[in-house]
Amino acid sequence: MAELKPYKVYFLSLTMLLFACSSIRIKLTNGVLLKVDQYQVPVLRGSEQNPVLHLTLIPVEDNIPILKEIEINMEGQYGLRNIKSVRMHIVDSKNNTTLSEQFGVELNPENKLVFKDHRVIEDTIQLVLSIQLKDTADLLNSYRVSCEKILTTEGMAEPDSSFSPLTLREGLGLRNHMDDNVHTYQIPSITTTSTGTLLAIYDIRHDSARDLQGNVDIGLSRSTDGGNTWEPMQKVLDMGEWGGLPEKFNGVSDACILVDKNTNTIYVAGLWMHGVINSNGDWVEGLTQSSSDWNHQWRNKGSQSGFGVKETSQFLLTKSTDDGQTWSEPINLTRQCKKEEWWLWAPAPGHGITLTNGTLVFPTQGRDRNGRSFSNITWSNDGGDTWNTSNVASHGTTENMVVQLTDGSLMLNARDGKNKGNTSDQNGRVISITRDLGETWTEHGTSRGALVEPACMASLHKHEYHNDGQKKSILLFSNPNSKTSRNRMTIKVSFDDGKTWPEEYWLLLDEKRGRGYSCITSIDEQTIGILYEGSRADMTFQKIRLSEILKK
Repeated sequence: MAELKPYKVYFLSLTMLLFACSSIRIKLTNGVLLKVDQYQVPVLRGSEQNPVLHLTLIPVEDNIPILKEIEINMEGQYGLRNIKSVRMHIVDSKNNTTLSEQFGVELNPENKLVFKDHRVIEDTIQLVLSIQLKDTADLLNSYRVSCEKILTTEGMAEPDSSFSPLTLREGLGLRNHMDDNVHTYQIPSITTTSTGTLLAIYDIRHDSARDLQGNVDIGLSRSTDGGNTWEPMQKVLDMGEWGGLPEKFNGVSDACILVDKNTNTIYVAGLWMHGVINSNGDWVEGLTQSSSDWNHQWRNKGSQSGFGVKETSQFLLTKSTDDGQTWSEPINLTRQCKKEEWWLWAPAPGHGITLTNGTLVFPTQGRDRNGRSFSNITWSNDGGDTWNTSNVASHGTTENMVVQLTDGSLMLNARDGKNKGNTSDQNGRVISITRDLGETWTEHGTSRGALVEPACMASLHKHEYHNDGQKKSILLFSNPNSKTSRNRMTIKVSFDDGKTWPEEYWLLLDEKRGRGYSCITSIDEQTIGILYEGSRADMTFQKIRLSEILKK
């Protein structure tokens, strides 16, 4: 048997590896192996570089070819008017996430683009096609990008003919690492007021990405044009240096937002920690700015039974009566609603709802007298003057969201701690139903099986619209569609009040890994908005036409 040359052995092993991944298309022509990768990630306005296509060129002959041209085809659902520029970058071989020198010059957007340069292919080289959107991009466009061919001194190479480009949707990095000198933004919630204003809230984690306790406030971004532009960030819950302790020991986190559809009063609930309760359940005395003590409400005995600020984390509520422009001083609902023996009672991040009879409902969560986590709801039937906390819907669960079904009952969709590392058929969100505002609960038939998760917060939202003069509604759900990792941020739709979630209607937004939290709102009858912790921004905002979700 003839001896294989080293480059042929390399080619054979690489080919087997590449074909093991279904997203990869390759073609060997004239001494060059061309590998094309594309990932479902948002194209963000405000980002100078949005990678939309990845090319790998591998020499597989004795001679050394020179790359001369790369031809790209680009189409936009509504044209290319939102694109400012297009670039081809060569990836730094020492750090394959870093874009270094350009191949060719920056080009204006056209359906056909040809990048010309000279690059010796003496070893594997990687290139990334990136686009930059205009600051005026309207966020509803999407793009399909493909490599038509490359030209080297050895001839032309084309991708495999079966390669089908993805639909890459526009978005906005609403909050990014180090915006306004803030280390991290986490825990997204979004809702739409009665006037159509979008209100997005999130943790402002000033010093680090770590959970409470820390210097954390609740921030808000406001948009009056459907999410195309946003006002400067404001703070809606900030306890400052309360009680003589520095801000790092007065953090507020995990906020939930609710619009009273009767009055357009907007409520934001957040969880406040004063000082540190240590692992023994004792409040730590004498804390200063230099103190490094840390604990949080879900860890060991970080929050305990009782009502006082030195015993348990506190449930705060602020409200706005001018469409989110200004906010009241917060009131503390802890003594009003928390059972004294509970270790914790807290908002569940996301948004609350107004029922058809006018009752206001927040999703909430906590820890019982034994420290076990639970999910439930908190409600008001007097316009927010007083609030009541329901019985426990489920144990072992935490963050949740609630919707009202067509029969008037409430569905609670909760994160289950048992799903962490669980790859079995029993991985699934815990779904509970109540018909009496949480006095009693029953487990739904889809519980622990229909909606997989890697143990992460998720969003459940009811969208109402008209079709042929008939009022209709669907349920929308978003989370990392994975049992093992916080990646593959996906929107799913149910046409039957959550009994089924047909796979043909799943919409993948971001396949890369992020922190995984999300929240959905209805911008108008024909447009959905989602705010999520994605792979490319702390807070990614995207608009999606209802027709795209319904595939009409």
